[in-house]
Amino acid sequence: MLTLGIETSCDETSVAVIDDKFNILSNVIISQIDIHKAFGGVVPEIAARNHIENILPVLDEALKKANITIEQIDQVAATTEPGLPGAVMVGRVFGKSLANALNIPFIPVNHLHGHMSSLRLSNPEINTPFLCLLVSGGHTILYQVNNNWETKMLCTTADDAVGEAFDKVARVLGLQYPGGPKVAQTADMSLPFTPILNKFPKDCFSYSGLKTAVLNFINREKQKGNSINMPEICANFQYCAINQLLSKTKEFLEKTEIKTLGICGGVSANQYLREQFSEMCKSLGVNLYLPNPSLCGDNAAMIAAAGLLNIK
Repeated sequence: MLTLGIETSCDETSVAVIDDKFNILSNVIISQIDIHKAFGGVVPEIAARNHIENILPVLDEALKKANITIEQIDQVAATTEPGLPGAVMVGRVFGKSLANALNIPFIPVNHLHGHMSSLRLSNPEINTPFLCLLVSGGHTILYQVNNNWETKMLCTTADDAVGEAFDKVARVLGLQYPGGPKVAQTADMSLPFTPILNKFPKDCFSYSGLKTAVLNFINREKQKGNSINMPEICANFQYCAINQLLSKTKEFLEKTEIKTLGICGGVSANQYLREQFSEMCKSLGVNLYLPNPSLCGDNAAMIAAAGLLNIK
């Protein structure tokens, strides 16, 4: 059984093919980063327009790399929520139309379930139940994943997502879009510093306060006539951002007594996050699973995997 995945929820146009053993036969991604860089962020109308232009060439390339014809596809899975409405609509309508033309099943996929499924693609041995920390530009959610990959939300953010905070801090510092990876690259974690903020709500994640604390710190330094130490500010922010994820996740690992943790989403590619969670899980005797870095961001292989998990 071959599953074709389609992902257009934001600014990546992606089509992938996987088999029923979750082997990736192709995973073609066209990013619009260079297009949106001039605007400092994703412009929804421009993103949707480029998805329309890219979807057919990306489909052709995915089929070519998988060495199959369109008639060999058994089912189509596409992101149908959440995301930029116009961008999501392109992939959803294209996927439905393709499935209808081929007279095969169409599987609607929640984008967040897609990110969770990237764990299955990278770690065939992962078993339920496990806790799943989803960290991206739009979401910061801790799930409990039970049998049949049914999910229960344990904790989410009261305001900003962690990835969004990374991007906003980058913008304040004048770092080029996409800002999150630039903050991580600029941060010098070997520098000594006093955490700029270590308090956050007890019942949820929260990044609005941290973002404001960094902004206020920068403004105070400028008012004093001090130069901005970019590596130190980025390191301080990154420490506080990741420390909050560590603290809340540890709390739920101990509360549920579950010994398996998966982390997914774009921010899961952050190397400092990976190192800190690896150390924490070792100390707790918890098995840690992470996606391959190439599967952390938005891609169609994870959407196809989510569709296949729904069928299974």
